[in-house]
Amino acid sequence: MCRGKLTLLATMTHVGIIGAGHIGQALARTFIKHGYTVTIANSRGPETLADLVTELGPAAKAATAEDAAAAADFAVVTVPLKNYREVPVEPLAGKTVIDTNNYYWERDGRIAELDAGIATTSGLLQEHLPSSKVVKGFNHIAALDIATDGTPAGSPNRRALATASDFDDAAALVTSIYDAFGYDTVNVGPLSESWRVERDRPAYVTRQNRSELLANIELAPRTI
Repeated sequence: MCRGKLTLLATMTHVGIIGAGHIGQALARTFIKHGYTVTIANSRGPETLADLVTELGPAAKAATAEDAAAAADFAVVTVPLKNYREVPVEPLAGKTVIDTNNYYWERDGRIAELDAGIATTSGLLQEHLPSSKVVKGFNHIAALDIATDGTPAGSPNRRALATASDFDDAAALVTSIYDAFGYDTVNVGPLSESWRVERDRPAYVTRQNRSELLANIELAPRTI
């Protein structure tokens, strides 16, 4: 059920989605359901997204990553971690960038600072995008659940999702999006704490309410 357009920063109505995998497509569909327009990009070129854009309808268009970033009021980066350095920098300057990433060493190759527990995936993206406001979001929910597992505010046992950012307004934007999509929010704090909801931790891809998420965050080991 559509829960209305996002209320925070109501002028921010165009979302640039960089990455058209399962999460990117699920977010595109859900943003459009809430009245937003979307420009979506992948690494293979906009012509490869023709069928997806046809399915999404007139509120969506395909573009290059650079054009999707330039068109965005805010952006979602949902590319494999190994490709984060390919995310365009200049078009995202000054914009909030929602990072959905997790570290899969089997796919991404070993990254020493992540293995050692001295960096986070979203922190790496923030270093790559020094003029943007990176915020963790949608990284510990399965793509199929994004549009289907939300419930209205105040519902018993409402599912909760986590966010983290070094910028309060970026975390507030994700909180507003979560609420509109049907989820409570736990703000983990700065990006340096975002590891608490990443892959193989207790909170990862688990259906949990706010109290359960808070408990799982505390149980998370720093290294796996």
